[in-house]
Amino acid sequence: MEVSHTIINLIIFVLAVYVGYHVVWNVTPALHTPLMAVTNAVSAIIIVGAMLAAALTEGLVGQIMGTLAVALAAVNVFGGFLVTQRMLEMFKKKEKPKAAPAAAASSEKEANA
Repeated sequence: MEVSHTIINLIIFVLAVYVGYHVVWNVTPALHTPLMAVTNAVSAIIIVGAMLAAALTEGLVGQIMGTLAVALAAVNVFGGFLVTQRMLEMFKKKEKPKAAPAAAASSEKEANA
C-alpha cells in the first residue's frame, strides 16, 4: 500500500505546528529576545526562497503563492523586530524624571529663605 505524498506532507505540517506551538509557549522570558533574533534570520531566508519560488514558477498559482509567502514572511520579520525592540525596552532601567531648572532654582530659593 502506497501513501500519497499529500498525506505525508499534511502529517509533517500538523506535527510541525504541534511541536512549534509547544516550543514557543514553553520559552522563558529571558530567552525570548535571542530566539526572536533567530526567528527573524530564518524568516529572512524564507523570504529569499519565496522570491525564488515566485520568480521561477511558470504557473500563475505558484507565482501568487510565492508572492503571498514573501508578504507573510516580511510581516513576520517586521513584527519580530517590533517585539524584540519592546522586549529590550523592558530590560532598560527607567530614569527618574529630572526637575526643570527653573523649578529647581525656585525651590532652592524657598529653602534658603
